[in-house]
Amino acid sequence: MTSNPATPQPRNPATPQPRDPATRACARLTEYVKQLMPRASATLLAIALACRGAAARADGSVVPVFSIAKSENKNQVQYVVQLDDHCAPAGPAPLSAYWRMLEQGPTQTAPILPREVPAYGLASQALVASDTSGGQVRAVLKALPGRAVTVVTSRGGDGACRALATMSIAGAPAYLFNVYVHLKWDGVDYLLLQGWSTDGSRVVREKLMR
Repeated sequence: MTSNPATPQPRNPATPQPRDPATRACARLTEYVKQLMPRASATLLAIALACRGAAARADGSVVPVFSIAKSENKNQVQYVVQLDDHCAPAGPAPLSAYWRMLEQGPTQTAPILPREVPAYGLASQALVASDTSGGQVRAVLKALPGRAVTVVTSRGGDGACRALATMSIAGAPAYLFNVYVHLKWDGVDYLLLQGWSTDGSRVVREKLMR
């Protein structure tokens, strides 16, 4: 059973801080996982790797945005955005998802099956903006019809493309990085939304009972 991801702790003040909040938040999570290893859960390790991937250098490729993890095993659903050479969303429906089959190995993947779409599919997505500096996509998950997520893509000063998913968590905008699904014998017990505050200083969480 996958354990509930632990809360990343603040960085050592002596460590240089990245300038923008998104990079700072990702750096804090990655550093925390390094300190925690090998005790870090597979869920937290995968989230940190996805966070690093969300600031990957784009060349018309997919960039990880956020994930869904479950308590029953290590497998995760990874949501990604397809970007063009300008770090802008590519096409009218750039968001998609697939399984990361971590129970089989760190690089094993599988498609979302038709019967799984009600749980992990997108109810809608719309390209809101797109230009030579990035863009925005507004989407709604079938599992969270009342919580729209806005994915903003851009190119950082280092030339790397960035993709951040903003969602309301605990009453305030936050950078969503994971939805943790705690299961019980007859279905879903609760959902735990997890994200970084927009200034990158702390993790914010909200539990949604089902």
